[in-house]
Amino acid sequence: MKHRPSFGMRVEDFLNRCIARTLRRRGWHEALVPYTGYGTEDHVRILGRLVLAPPRPGMPLPNYAAAWLNRRGWRNFVGQPVPKGRATLHIAGETMHLRTDRKGYIDITVKAHRLTPGWHRVRLESPGAAPVDAPVQVIARDEHFGIISDIDDTIISTYLPRVALAIWNSFMQTEGNRQAVPGMARMYQHLLAEHPGAPVIYVSTGAWSAVPFLRRFMARHGYPRGAMLLTDFGPTPNGWFRSGTDHKRYSMSELARDFPGISWVLVGDNGQHDPVLYHEFADLHPDRVRAIVIRTLSPTEQLLAHGTATVLMDSAHLEWTPEQTPAVDGSDGDELWPKLQAVLASQDGKEANSLGH
Repeated sequence: MKHRPSFGMRVEDFLNRCIARTLRRRGWHEALVPYTGYGTEDHVRILGRLVLAPPRPGMPLPNYAAAWLNRRGWRNFVGQPVPKGRATLHIAGETMHLRTDRKGYIDITVKAHRLTPGWHRVRLESPGAAPVDAPVQVIARDEHFGIISDIDDTIISTYLPRVALAIWNSFMQTEGNRQAVPGMARMYQHLLAEHPGAPVIYVSTGAWSAVPFLRRFMARHGYPRGAMLLTDFGPTPNGWFRSGTDHKRYSMSELARDFPGISWVLVGDNGQHDPVLYHEFADLHPDRVRAIVIRTLSPTEQLLAHGTATVLMDSAHLEWTPEQTPAVDGSDGDELWPKLQAVLASQDGKEANSLGH
C-alpha cells in the first residue's frame, strides 16, 4: 500500500515546483553535485544530488574574485533540487539509469565486484548538466578498524545551535576564517597511520549543501577524506522537521550492517547528544566499538551553544550503569590522543595475550 506524503511534504513539493519554474525562466541550469561514497568489495553506496544552479556572470571576473565569491559561505547553500530527475551512473564498465528522489538526491547501493580496495571514481551524468566524477572508497574484507566522527564542535568550531552566529559562520564566512579544533586532525592521522586502509565516516546533522565547504575545510586542515553522511532540513512523513538524533542513529546502524567486521572508534562532543547516542550504539553492538572519544566543550562554548555554562545531562545516563566500552574525554585532539592511544594499546595487548594462550 502506497502511503500519501504528509501535508508538510506536499507543501514543500509544491513550493519546490514553483521555485524551479521561476529559476528556469531566469536561466538557472541543472548541475550534478557529487558526494563521497563508500562500500565493500561486494557493494558500494553512490551519493550525489541534481540541483538547479545559478547562471555564470556575464562579465568574467578575475581569478581571485571568482574564487572569493565561489567560496563565500552562502553560495554553498544556493541550489534548487531537481526531483525525479534523470541521471546515469557509469561504474566498473557498467551503466545504470537512475532517478533522483523528491529532493534531488541520488542514493543507491550497487554491486561492485570489479572494484578493488582503495579509492575509485565513478561517473555521474544527467541531461543538461556537466558530467562529474564521484569519489568512492572501497574497504577491504579483512579491515577490522574504522572511525565514525561527528563534525560540528568535534572537528570544526561552529558554536551551534546559537542561531545568529551559526548563520554568520555558515553563510558569510569562508572556510579560511573557520576554526579547526586543535589536534583532531593529528589524532585521525595517527590512527590511520596504524590502520591505513580503515574508513573514516563523518556522520553529522549538518546539511548536505555544506559539503563543498566541508571538503575544502578538511583539506586545508589535514583531516583525512572520507564519506560524509549528512541530512537535510524540511518535513518528513511524520512531522515538519527532521530529527538529527534519529539521522545519526540510523546512519550508524547502517554502517554496522554494511561493515560487520569493523570495530569503530566513535568520536564526538558533549555539546549535544553524541555521548548518549554512542553509548546506545555500544550497548546494542558491544563487540563493534573499540572506544568512545568525547571532546568536552569549554564553558564559553557551552554558553554560546546552549545558553548555559554547564554540560547538558541526559536523564538516561543519570543512573549508574557498568561501563562496557572504554570512553575517554578531553578538550581537544592533543589531550584526547594519549588517552585513546593507551586504551587501544591495552586492547591490543589483551588480544595478543588471548591469542598466545
